Amino acid sequence: MKHAYVFPGQGAQFSGMGKKLYDENDKARAMFEQANDILGFRITDIMFGGTDEELKQTNVTQPAIFLHSVILFETTPDLKPDMVAGHSLGEFSALIANKVLSFEDGLRLVAKRAAAMQRACIINPSTMAAVLGLDDARVEEICSEFKDEVVVAANYNCPGQLVISGSNEGVKQACERLKAAGAKRALLLPVGGAFHSPLMEPAREELQEAIANTHFGNPSCPVFQNVDAMPYTDPGLIRQNLINQLTSPVRWTQSVQQMVAHGANHFTEVGPGNVLQGLVKKIAREVTTDGIS
Repeated sequence: MKHAYVFPGQGAQFSGMGKKLYDENDKARAMFEQANDILGFRITDIMFGGTDEELKQTNVTQPAIFLHSVILFETTPDLKPDMVAGHSLGEFSALIANKVLSFEDGLRLVAKRAAAMQRACIINPSTMAAVLGLDDARVEEICSEFKDEVVVAANYNCPGQLVISGSNEGVKQACERLKAAGAKRALLLPVGGAFHSPLMEPAREELQEAIANTHFGNPSCPVFQNVDAMPYTDPGLIRQNLINQLTSPVRWTQSVQQMVAHGANHFTEVGPGNVLQGLVKKIAREVTTDGIS
């Protein structure tokens, strides 16, 4: 049987993240200081002592979670994944773990992605909402009824938990229709925009250029990518899937199912929090989970 390593996305941040690592591990400290230099500001100051509001800024949140996950992975001995995956932003961390991207290149891409997404949110004011207790197909059906507003399924987190994304008015109306259709809850999320929807097209175009100019190496193991939940080892295909990820849904439920189908029976979450461990257990009760945080 096989060991899968998974990496969290936006929302897992907390004040104090990574501080113990920085204080107690020389290699970790050197990597954090290198990150400060690359980013051009001391992200460590915000990670270790910033307010929740400061940590919520997209240009801080994404690099902070990436750094915590990747530096944990790089400084924990004897980690040998048979396969990797990451939830949204976490896919970049996964591509460091399987040697497709270098630490420096991965951080530069994450910083570029965060800035591009922030700009796209300004161009297209938009939002997301969590839908609980309704079948995926029913949620998709209701989203497809909107013709004049953008409303799409964005995150397939686990059975009965799906996040929708789109224009402010479209998502608001969709929440009402979804509750009328039997959803236990349909609540707006405190996010800056419609991630993983067509409204992220300006960010996708920006990121495409940055990814095109970045070296992608041969992976040490397959990465199960968000866009279609399938395993990839071809650097060219991994590159294209990473570009498409910004405007496509995160198929996390399907990714975990595919990893199990490919032999995974132990999932380790690397990074802040334990959200992915909970989702994995809801998707595949038979597997074992743990975390390095």
